[in-house]
Amino acid sequence: MEFKTIIEPFKIKMVEPIKMTTHEARKAFLEQAHYNPFLLKSEQVMIDLLTDSGTSAMSSNQWAGIMMGDESYAGAKSWERMDVAIHSLTGLEYVFPTHQGRAAERILYSYLGGKGKTFISNTHFDTTRANIEFSGAEAIDIPIAEGLNPSLIHPFKGNMDLQKLENLIKQKGAKNIAGVILTVTNNSGGGQPVSMDNAKSISRICKKYKVRFFLDCCRIAENSYFIKHRERGFEKYTYKEIAQEMFSLTDGAIMSAKKDGLVNMGGFLALKNKELADACKNLLIITEGFTTYGGLSGRDMEAIAIGLEEVFDANYLHYRIRSTAYLGEKLTKMGIPLIMPIGGHAVYIDAKTFYPQIPVNQYPGQTLVCELYLAGGIRSVEIGSVMFGKYDKKGVLIPASMELVRLAIPRRVYTQSHIEYVIEVFEKLLENRKYTKGYKIIEEPEFLRHFTAHFMPAS
Repeated sequence: MEFKTIIEPFKIKMVEPIKMTTHEARKAFLEQAHYNPFLLKSEQVMIDLLTDSGTSAMSSNQWAGIMMGDESYAGAKSWERMDVAIHSLTGLEYVFPTHQGRAAERILYSYLGGKGKTFISNTHFDTTRANIEFSGAEAIDIPIAEGLNPSLIHPFKGNMDLQKLENLIKQKGAKNIAGVILTVTNNSGGGQPVSMDNAKSISRICKKYKVRFFLDCCRIAENSYFIKHRERGFEKYTYKEIAQEMFSLTDGAIMSAKKDGLVNMGGFLALKNKELADACKNLLIITEGFTTYGGLSGRDMEAIAIGLEEVFDANYLHYRIRSTAYLGEKLTKMGIPLIMPIGGHAVYIDAKTFYPQIPVNQYPGQTLVCELYLAGGIRSVEIGSVMFGKYDKKGVLIPASMELVRLAIPRRVYTQSHIEYVIEVFEKLLENRKYTKGYKIIEEPEFLRHFTAHFMPAS
């Protein structure tokens, strides 16, 4: 029997106070932040759903491990423990620690990329795309068609379109494909999982054309949960065994441990090929640090080693997936348009449907992000034409395929009462949504504009 109430499989041992704010105060704070929640101070935020990256609450075992941190420059015991944990999980021979996932991306993709090179993914996330395009290469997204239909129910909407993959390899030429990147779960595509069958097919195609296949595995445990419960043949596998099988299909993996590593900082690059690993090792030493710390302190590496074990605990994963689904189910019943089915780490609102009166060049996603903060002090993030939109040669916006707002749930941080409050805030937004106006960009950088762009109300 499964109870209706989802209880957290942990007890709270330490608390951090939340500063309560008024609507008037938030109005002033948002204006000072140029209507970009990334520019708010954390003390101005009541419920922070901006990201699940680096925002986890660590366990008592992880905090105890921090006290064991070996801060030796070379050959630290803490590195040995992290190395063993990653080898056990990935089976990949060459492992390099980095201070976070995008550092690993920069090392690998800058080496493999460059002008004339192409990377293919189910959907590149923002920093991945930025690192690739900064090298001069192009990044192409080929999610399955079902993944672009927000309301459609499909068990693995994070999958890559296999026919498009093979066509692109033939069109561009295999020697010009720098790598195929499978992101699990597919963050930009609504936190949707990828099936093992899809990963196996991608691996076969890459081997056929001798193209490298990489796994962006920052939410590998959550993806493994969906495979176990949705894909035939994996019912008796443990979550870790599922992850290990997916890693075995690849030539390498990048992980931001700030997600399913359950830590506040850290990541790694793991590779199968020695020649590629040697090249990346040199870049690591130049830009991050020696090979046995790579920009991390010993205490960080201890926490990662422990987190990579804890994240595959069955009770934790059940709580994690079900508590995220709880928020999505409640919002759906209220009539809030969401990416369906609910993903593992976040709930994604279809802002274009929520605000049909706001044109894409006035950014319905950014509008919803601002309205959530004004109404309830909730910080979220736009994943639409602010994050992924581009301009044509005439300066006209080429919009993203979807206009989404992500409510990313930090791991082991908020209780059910916090989530109930978020639901109440959406009830308030429903009352006024017909009269809500959009925003325009008044200042933006060339890359990753969503982090620092300035906005103002379009009216």
